[in-house]
Amino acid sequence: MSKKDTEHDDDFALFKDAVQGVKKLRQDTIIQQPKKNTKQKEITRSNREASDSEFYFSDEFVPLLNADGPTRYARDDVSTYEVKRLRRGVYVPDVFLDMHGMTQQEAKRELGAMIAYCVKNEIHCACVQHGIGKHILKQKAPLWLAQHPDVMAFHQAPLEFGGDGALLVLLSIPEK
Repeated sequence: MSKKDTEHDDDFALFKDAVQGVKKLRQDTIIQQPKKNTKQKEITRSNREASDSEFYFSDEFVPLLNADGPTRYARDDVSTYEVKRLRRGVYVPDVFLDMHGMTQQEAKRELGAMIAYCVKNEIHCACVQHGIGKHILKQKAPLWLAQHPDVMAFHQAPLEFGGDGALLVLLSIPEK
């Protein structure tokens, strides 16, 4: 035997003595959990929120709205001062929903999704642009908004936000 082989055997014997009595681990790697499809869950959750919000909108129920003057509505617990500020454009909308060219069903769904988005992101004022067109959405949008519990008030928008073809909506954000 050469000198290299004896050194190699000595090293091997020394190593065997050092690790004597050591037990083999059953598993020495970490198994990563499969990634959950969070994007798909987010999409289904937002669709569910939109359909939940759409639940409030009925075509059979017609709330009593003021027929004379511009389109406006306020819950009983909202002061007239807030409605006046809404009318004057003191509240600047952070979210705009353009319903031009939508069917009634699409408009309901988008309106519900917008309200859910505003509540989730704590946005107090939004603008709904229903357009003038054939007056279908112009007549239906105020009726739907008046039925939703998170809508405190709405008023025909000032000219800079759409005038006769839009509504400024004031939303109540629940305390967390």
